[in-house]
Amino acid sequence: MEFRCIPDALPTALQHWQGDCLAVGLFQGSEDGPDQPQLERLTAALGQSLAEPLQRRRFKAKPAESLSFDRLGATPQTLILVGLGKPASFCLTGLRQACAAASQAAVAAGCRHLALAMPLEALEAGAAAQAMAGAARLAPYSDQRFKGEAEPRTLPETISLIGVAASFEPSLAGVGAICAGVELARQLVAAPPNVATPQHLADTAAAIARDFGGELKLLERADCEALGMGAYLGVAQGSDLAPKFIHFTYRPAGSVQRRVVLVGKGLTFDSGGYNLKTAGSQIEMMKYDMGGSAAVLGAARALAELKPDGVEVHVIVAACENMISGGAVHPGDILTASNGKTIEINNTDAEGRLTLADALVYACKLEPDAVVDLATLTGACVIALGEEMAGLWSNSDGLADALLAAGQAEGEDLWRMPLRSSYKAGLKSQYADLKNTGPRPGGSITAALFLQDFVTPKLAWAHLDIAGTVWSDKGRGADPAGATGFGVRTLVHWICSGATSGTTA
Repeated sequence: MEFRCIPDALPTALQHWQGDCLAVGLFQGSEDGPDQPQLERLTAALGQSLAEPLQRRRFKAKPAESLSFDRLGATPQTLILVGLGKPASFCLTGLRQACAAASQAAVAAGCRHLALAMPLEALEAGAAAQAMAGAARLAPYSDQRFKGEAEPRTLPETISLIGVAASFEPSLAGVGAICAGVELARQLVAAPPNVATPQHLADTAAAIARDFGGELKLLERADCEALGMGAYLGVAQGSDLAPKFIHFTYRPAGSVQRRVVLVGKGLTFDSGGYNLKTAGSQIEMMKYDMGGSAAVLGAARALAELKPDGVEVHVIVAACENMISGGAVHPGDILTASNGKTIEINNTDAEGRLTLADALVYACKLEPDAVVDLATLTGACVIALGEEMAGLWSNSDGLADALLAAGQAEGEDLWRMPLRSSYKAGLKSQYADLKNTGPRPGGSITAALFLQDFVTPKLAWAHLDIAGTVWSDKGRGADPAGATGFGVRTLVHWICSGATSGTTA
């Protein structure tokens, strides 16, 4: 998919653009319908014949509402009107939703060349161009890999952004890499657990290293035993599938000014272990418990293609399954992590933090400027924040602010949560250094406090709980239903913006 910029406004732009599909964003007016001055300018450009069908089909210009027309014998032959809602509330989020709706309508109409004409006067031009291109590329995504007969679809070959200066066109070259990273994350999360195994995650990392450049270090079970990764291996011991500890590295061509580590939870299936997930617990959806690993591998794929200067990026995934067998970890077992801390297992279904514990110890030994982990860690975070925001915990105000800003810029909402030290009393164990779960109240906070015990003091660290945002049954904002690829865009923006360092408060 190629992105083009057409600096002229709509009437003039149509004199030079000869594509088959035009999408125009319209604000709501004072009454229950589109803004009349906008509509009059549009009909002046395309003909008065629009007014009657608009009234007949009751187009109200509500956010992301779309209406398509076929214009026989005219250019463009397909016109899509997209609602933007009230002007006062229009922002990048609304722009993304409008462009996503337009792109989906264009695919439904079988269009090959789509132009997007949106009112951009109140938005920062560069951010608006990126948002338009990314939403238009990602919205038509459809995963049909496991269907016997794929549904035929025509995707646009070119997307032209009307009213966007040509100087922004070079910056759109990277949109494809970022979107490919998001799509990779979606594919990994959506794949069934008999496909997306620990070995499959390792193979994915190997393919990124091979195709885009990078280094891959793969630790097998014996390697992890030698490093004392008892927490990670304790989770893995119940499965017939071998654990795979993945370490992918991107190194810039020039000097390294910053080093960051991305850690993703990689539970390719979570049965709950002996604390078995029961009916109503969505056990059939526990293929998405590796959403954190999907996000960091998607970011790795995007970064390896974008090749940002000055930053060295390490991606860590401790991949395994949490299963039941004669060799599985028991409730009441005590495991020893690679930093020597002992952990009493009072719930085998709190396994992700055990794998992350050893992954974080490994990450800190790389002496980075910052470590960020992503995990579908707790149902408590979903209860607290719902399905539209991910929780953010950090020991560094600078790092937290940078991640919040990156998420806001990319339409991935984060909400900073407290690392309240007094809650750590809930993790106290009579027999070990700590338990793997605390009391039910504040469960997402105690989970973050557990992870902090495995991070080097004074090292900038952030934890993102993406349990609510990794999947959407009905679609959310500009994202279609299913796996969302949440986190990829935030991580890539954060790293490429250069705001990758921070200090503890």
